[in-house]
Amino acid sequence: MIKKISTQVLVIGGGPSGYSAAFRSSDLGMNTILLERYNQLGGVCLNVGCIPSKSLLHISKIIRENNYLNSIGIFSKRVNFDISNIRKWKNNIINNLNIGLKNISNYRNIKHIIGTGSFKDSNTVEVINKNKERMEINFENVIIATGSKSINMDNISFQDERIWNSTDALQLKYIPKKLLIIGSGIIGIEMATVYSSLGSKVDIFEHQKEIFPYLDKDIINIFTNSNKDYFNFYLNTNVIKIKKEKNIFSVYSICNNKEKLSQYDAILIAVGRKPEIDNLNLSNVNVQINDFGYIEVDNQLRTNVSNIYAIGDVIGSPMLAHKGLYQGKLVSEIIFGHKHYYNPISIPCVAYTDPEIAWVGIISDNVKDKMNSYKSSIFSWNYLGRALASSCESGMTKLFFDKKTNCIVGACIIGVNAGELIGEINLAIEMGCTAEDLSLTIHPHPTLSESIGLASEVFQGTVIDILNK
Repeated sequence: MIKKISTQVLVIGGGPSGYSAAFRSSDLGMNTILLERYNQLGGVCLNVGCIPSKSLLHISKIIRENNYLNSIGIFSKRVNFDISNIRKWKNNIINNLNIGLKNISNYRNIKHIIGTGSFKDSNTVEVINKNKERMEINFENVIIATGSKSINMDNISFQDERIWNSTDALQLKYIPKKLLIIGSGIIGIEMATVYSSLGSKVDIFEHQKEIFPYLDKDIINIFTNSNKDYFNFYLNTNVIKIKKEKNIFSVYSICNNKEKLSQYDAILIAVGRKPEIDNLNLSNVNVQINDFGYIEVDNQLRTNVSNIYAIGDVIGSPMLAHKGLYQGKLVSEIIFGHKHYYNPISIPCVAYTDPEIAWVGIISDNVKDKMNSYKSSIFSWNYLGRALASSCESGMTKLFFDKKTNCIVGACIIGVNAGELIGEINLAIEMGCTAEDLSLTIHPHPTLSESIGLASEVFQGTVIDILNK
């Protein structure tokens, strides 16, 4: 006999989107069940994504800084590291955060069910656990927060443990001598940063003409110049065939209309991600899917079925944990009855590479040229005392202002801790701040954050730290 239980709110998926929705729903007094197919909460982000990658990138940054100080004679030895201890350290961080989420969930009396769910009808989800046991959950409202998964390449017709997705790369099983990364998005370049620092010779194949094509050339030039000794970019490059040899892979590609043969010890496929919704049987409840394969929702995160909501990666770009965390809290309050709407002015993005790149809002001079409404303002970090003292003077803060109102509408920062700096600008955009508001805000000296106020002064023509041409 199939076990049947009921709840006010069912959350499918225990990643940042899902657990934030479950926690907030419980805080509001609603009976809540959290359905997750794995034993641990945290989803891709905590277990095989954001947190492990940032842990490895932290190690990578220390190695790079040591190598630089060694090259100029301040240090006398290069870093020696133990890969097994790096792996243990990374796993301990994940485990501690897992325990924290479990304790918070237990404190809130959220029922955590382990299994895979699929819709039977608009008020019922059928669950199958790892022992093939079945149960049914009847709900008043359901929140779909099942996240996303890596996209595979169609022209690879075989499986091999040396062909990785992002999850495999983060396991850090070994350091290949030659690593090919297919795709120059954030995941691909972050993994290039890690493995090149640990000793791999890394090539990146990208089919587009540029990496990060939505960013301006001056930002990209700083990034590529900073990494020219660590990995190689091959743009306009398409993989035709991958042939498995005894100990290596032969990769046949076309680069700028010329055929090329390269050989690698391992290959990371990082060509993007897609929503993890295939097993939900959404057709049973006629939930609408858009042309890009994502669940369609309105500005209250509701699907076309009135009691079915969707948040996070399953509803499309940007696929960011902080977007999902925000939506999880919001959708719970909407279900509770608050008249909230999802309508952010801007969402910050960060590539945790070396150097970091962070951007928000309007971020390209190309937009300015087309609309003739915006003006960019730049403050180079080679005029910044803290940057010079920290060996990160190649960085840059670039702000975009509305020429009519002088309000800040976007920014792109490249340099150490760019991801920490972008929050101030995101708040300024949401608050409708002008260049004057930013420049009259006293920033601590010497810091990297000074560059925000100084770039605003450049826009106004009031800067004294440089000759404002």
